Amino acid sequence: MGKMAAALGSVVTLATEPGEDAFRKLFRFYRQSRPGTADLGGVIDFSAAQRGAGPGAHKVVRSQLSVSSISDHDAHRAGLQPVSKWQAYGLEGYPGFIFIPNPFLPGYQWHWVKQCLKLYSQKPNVCNLDKHMTKEETQDLWEQSKEFLRYKEGNKRRPRSLLEKLRWVTLGYHYNWDSKKYSADHYTPFPSDLAFLSEQVAAACGFQGFRAEAGILNYYRLDSTLGIHVDKSELDHSKPLLSFSFGQSAIFLLGGLKRDEAPTAMFMHSGDIMVMSGFSRLLNHAVPKVLPSSERESLPCCLETPPPAVLPRDSVVECCSVEDWQVCTSYLKTARVNMTVRQVLATDQDFPLDPTESKRDITTESFCHLDDNSRVKRAKLDPDS
Repeated sequence: MGKMAAALGSVVTLATEPGEDAFRKLFRFYRQSRPGTADLGGVIDFSAAQRGAGPGAHKVVRSQLSVSSISDHDAHRAGLQPVSKWQAYGLEGYPGFIFIPNPFLPGYQWHWVKQCLKLYSQKPNVCNLDKHMTKEETQDLWEQSKEFLRYKEGNKRRPRSLLEKLRWVTLGYHYNWDSKKYSADHYTPFPSDLAFLSEQVAAACGFQGFRAEAGILNYYRLDSTLGIHVDKSELDHSKPLLSFSFGQSAIFLLGGLKRDEAPTAMFMHSGDIMVMSGFSRLLNHAVPKVLPSSERESLPCCLETPPPAVLPRDSVVECCSVEDWQVCTSYLKTARVNMTVRQVLATDQDFPLDPTESKRDITTESFCHLDDNSRVKRAKLDPDS
C-alpha cells in the first residue's frame, strides 16, 4: 500500500492545468510517469490479481465465464486454452467490464502478431499511410519493410520502415475518422480467423451470436498514446467491444461516463483480452503510456515460446516461419499492437439513409487516432517524420 499511496500522492500534487478535468489530469500523470518508480504504484495488475495482492486489489472481483459455451476444440482452433482454465476479472463500479489475463496457448500469439503485421496491413484494408501515399505504394507493407526490420539492430540510424510508420489499420466496415461513422459502401471482407477468435471470446463472456463486423488495429511505438475517447459509433451498443493486446505492456485508463470522473489505471500485457459491455461499453478510456520491458528491447516472456510444429487440422491459426517471426520480434521489441473488434449492426439492422453523408474516398480524409510524442490528437500523421 506504500507505493500506491505514494503514487496517488503524486497525482494529487500534480498541478492542474486550466480547464483540465480529472481524467485528463491522470492521463497526463501516467504519460509522464517513470517505470520502476512509485509513479506506477497505483496501477492494477490483473496478472497478480489471483493472489489477492497488489494495488487496487480491493476493487478486483472475479467474473464468471460461460465455460460450456465453446468447446475445448474450438478454443484450441483459435489458439486459446480451454475456457475452464481462463481467469476472468471485473472491477467494482464497472459492470460489464471483463479482463482476461493471457488465455492464449503457449506460442499461439505468434500467429496474431504476424497477421497484424503481415496480412491485415495489406490492401484492400485501410491504414493511416493512405493519406500520404498511393495504393500501389502501400500495397504490401510487410514486403517493403521486412529486410529493414530483420537487420534493424545492426543499423540504428536507418530510416524507419513503412511498418514502423504504421499507426492504424481498419477492417470490415472502415471507420471514417472525420464523420465518426461506418457506412455500407466503405466495407471490405473481415478476416475469417479474427472473426472466429472474436466469436469464441464473446461467447465465453456470455455473448452468443456476436458478429465481428469492424476492427481497428492500433500500432504503438514506445512514445505513442491513445487519447481519451468513447467508442459509440457502432449502431448496436448491446454487443461488446473486444480488445486484444500483443507485445510491450501499456497502461489503460478506464473512466466514467463523464471526464470529470477519475479513471482506474491497469496494466495490459501481451495476450491480455478486455471486454467492454453493458454499462462499461460507453465509458471513457485511453492509453497514456507504453512501457518498455525491464530488459531493454526484449520480448515479454510469453512470446519466447514457439507454437507447436503440428496444429489442429481445422485450426484457424497458421504456422509462423522462423524468418517471419524474426521480423515480428524486431518490431515488437519497441512496439505494441492492439486489435479491437466490434459488431456494428444489430441483427437484421441496416445503415440509415443519410443524404448529407459525403461519399468521399476514406483514403483522402484527414485522420486522427494515435498520438506520438504528445502531439495533439488531430495531428495529421506524416509517414516521413
